[in-house]
Amino acid sequence: MTQELLTLGINEIQECLPHRYPMLLIDKVTELKLGESAVGIKNVTFNEPFFQGHFPARPIMPGVLIIEAMGQTAGVIVSKTMNLEKSGGLVYFMAIDGVKFRKLVEPGDTLHLKVYKEKSRGNVWRFKGEAYVEEVLVAEGSFMAMIVLEDKNK
Repeated sequence: MTQELLTLGINEIQECLPHRYPMLLIDKVTELKLGESAVGIKNVTFNEPFFQGHFPARPIMPGVLIIEAMGQTAGVIVSKTMNLEKSGGLVYFMAIDGVKFRKLVEPGDTLHLKVYKEKSRGNVWRFKGEAYVEEVLVAEGSFMAMIVLEDKNK
């Protein structure tokens, strides 16, 4: 039996993640397979605040923000799989490994952030992420995240 693929719009993403403008870096999630994988979409526009300084004469999206967008896509996988939007849990980066940036990402590009769970144990998950513009791989890497449940007694 194949698992149904879910699609999430911006309102559903905001239910899953605590990030807001200017740090919410995914616009849509397609092909979400609970506990397994997702594709996040980031429409890169010239009015992004980071383009004012990175770089004024040659605007390119900072690589660390591409990795952050992959991490947010992973956060949606975890949030929807573990139902964190109801429990108040948060997903935090623990480690980032083997990151490679292969091509520049510029205004007008659409990033397709393909994220796959490699393994999970307890509250620690490991992911592989790839970012594409059209069919071209622009960045890739592996990362680990830890899920922290909010203390409701605070």
